[in-house]
Amino acid sequence: MALKKPLVLSGGLITQLQSGDTLDATISETEGQVYTNGDVAGHVIGDAVYLSAADTVKKATASAPSTTRAIAIATASIANGVPGTYQTSGSLGGLSGLTAGAVYYLSPTTAGLLTLTPPSTLGQYVVEIGVATSTTEILINIQAPILL
Repeated sequence: MALKKPLVLSGGLITQLQSGDTLDATISETEGQVYTNGDVAGHVIGDAVYLSAADTVKKATASAPSTTRAIAIATASIANGVPGTYQTSGSLGGLSGLTAGAVYYLSPTTAGLLTLTPPSTLGQYVVEIGVATSTTEILINIQAPILL
């Protein structure tokens, strides 16, 4: 089997990585956005949110069409009216009490809450948020709402 050299962009041109060359780039497996908390109360790490206005988010619930389109998860405590970082995909740590390997859904009863139990009542929405990879970390992969 022939030894192959990887292709890289250098100065806008595609070239082969040469022996002794190194790669210097920021690698990130997460995608985050800065939004303003539009709720009356603060958001805490792990709260699921939907876009309520331009660059503004509120806690999502799986019980109403207008609040069910979750787009991100709060990465820290964010006070009302304050911009903060919300993660849209990838692995989010710093949580607690998760069940490793379990799928988490948007709660139909408590705004922002993630739950192990998918909604089952007619008129509610099933919104898969992600899978816990440990008791403190979730792999965010927000799915489109499905109306029951």
